[in-house]
Amino acid sequence: MGAWEESLGREPGKRAWKEAMDQDPIALTMRVEGMTCQGCAEAVRRTIRRLDPQAEVAVDVEAGRVTATTRAQSLDVAQALTKAGYTATAMTG
Repeated sequence: MGAWEESLGREPGKRAWKEAMDQDPIALTMRVEGMTCQGCAEAVRRTIRRLDPQAEVAVDVEAGRVTATTRAQSLDVAQALTKAGYTATAMTG
């Protein structure tokens, strides 16, 4: 169960997802290790857009950095990227 699902106090489902998607988008910047090519960049974009189809995602493979404007929570994004085979860490500042 993701952080937003826990905060809603129930298992994932269409209603919980819809409520999360009704929240205002947030700007995330993450360090993502394991990206080596544009194929990796596209995989990262797809992974984030599975959580939030309306997410705006920019990937800098060389810097190992991903920025996204999304309604998905950073913990959920990091977990999804880890499951996809990358190491993701939220960056601040």
